[in-house]
Amino acid sequence: MRITVSGPPGSGTTSLAKHLSEKYSFELISAGEVFRSLASEKDMNLIDFGKLCEEDPAVDSLIDKRQKEIGEQKDNIIIEGRLAGHMIRNADLKIWVLASPECRAERIAERENVIFESAKNETVLREASEAARYKKYYDIDIYNLSIYDLVISSEKWNKEGLASVVDIAVENINQ
Repeated sequence: MRITVSGPPGSGTTSLAKHLSEKYSFELISAGEVFRSLASEKDMNLIDFGKLCEEDPAVDSLIDKRQKEIGEQKDNIIIEGRLAGHMIRNADLKIWVLASPECRAERIAERENVIFESAKNETVLREASEAARYKKYYDIDIYNLSIYDLVISSEKWNKEGLASVVDIAVENINQ
C-alpha cells in the first residue's frame, strides 16, 4: 500500500504520517524533512532556502524526483510532502490535511519557539514561494484539492481523532 500525506506547513502532516508509519509499520519518506535538512546543511532558514530554490530549480527537482522514484517503486510506504499526492500517481490513498493560517502559525511558533507573527509571516511567504515554484516547474495548482481521496481538517480533531478518521479509511482500503 502507498499512502501520500500532503498539506501546508503546520497542518499536521508530519504527525499524521508518523502515526501511520508506526501503526502499519510502513516506511516514511518526508519531503519536508529533506527540505529542512538541506536548508540546515546550507546554514539557511526556510525562507532563504526557498528563495534559493526559486533561483535554482535543481534543488526542488532533486527532492521531488527522489520522492517520486521511492514512492512509486516501494510498497508499504507513507510519502509525506506538499507534492506527494501529485507525484505518486499510483498511491492507494491520497490525503490532504488542512488548517487555517492562524492555527498553523500557532503550531509553528510553538514548535520552533518563535513569535506568532513571525511564524505567520514566514509561513505565508514560504507558501507563496512554493505555490509559484510548483506552478512554474510542474504546472501544478497546489490549491486544487480534487486529486485527493480524503481532505481533512486538523482543526476539527486532535492528533488522535485525526489519526482515527484516517485509520478507518486505510482499513477500508485493505478490505
